[in-house]
Amino acid sequence: MTHRELMTRAIELAKEAMNEGEIPVGAVIAKDGEIIAEGRNTREKEHNALGHAEIQAIDNACKALGDWRLSDCTLYVTLEPCPMCAGAIINARIKKVVYGAYDLKAGSCSSVTSLFNLPYNHQPELQEGFMENDCKGLMTEFFKQLR
Repeated sequence: MTHRELMTRAIELAKEAMNEGEIPVGAVIAKDGEIIAEGRNTREKEHNALGHAEIQAIDNACKALGDWRLSDCTLYVTLEPCPMCAGAIINARIKKVVYGAYDLKAGSCSSVTSLFNLPYNHQPELQEGFMENDCKGLMTEFFKQLR
């Protein structure tokens, strides 16, 4: 699958989350260009602070591969990861992160801070703003509906 196809699937997952009243964030993890795991926000539905798309995708990828190390994988996510998710990405040794919309309030890859640039034992590669308008549009639509 292409980068665009992988992010498009993350956007589809974000739309599913939005239709369930969740902040529209979707994530997929790919290895060798194929999706091995997916996730979407479920915090409201499950009443759980850990219900972030990235955390779900990482958990599912570890189960699919039978390993906590995701060093040959790329994470595609519609919104810049928060500190919790950035930490999970580092700990899972994900090779590359591709995100769409910047998160100016909690983004921990470049917007508020960059955990990936700190001297941890792993620094993922980063591609920012991929299909940004599509991803940002979902966030705008969601918050417009709340008002």
